[in-house]
Amino acid sequence: MKVYGKELEELMGDLIQEGFLNEERYAKSYVRGKFRIKRWGRVKIKQKLKQHKISDYCIERGLLEISEEEYATTLDALIQQEITKLIPPINKIKLTKKLMLKGYEYPLVLEALKLY
Repeated sequence: MKVYGKELEELMGDLIQEGFLNEERYAKSYVRGKFRIKRWGRVKIKQKLKQHKISDYCIERGLLEISEEEYATTLDALIQQEITKLIPPINKIKLTKKLMLKGYEYPLVLEALKLY
């Protein structure tokens, strides 16, 4: 936009006041998008938000966008998808590593894999 100095400060101030530049709003949107589209887990989402230098408070508020039921359903769907790809017998170690790389918590992965 080629805006500098005082004009830039005024513009940024207006954007902040109107809620267009809002760290918490960004965190919530980021969490929803990465979880629903890329199906990332909380751990990976949290790490990526920290890389973007988002505050811990805003990260926690953003993670509230994921319901426990939706999280468990997505984890189960990922397991189902991966099981169909793997040649029997199911290599649970590989599957566990893959799910952890997606950002899912180890205890949740182990609990979900007990069903298979």
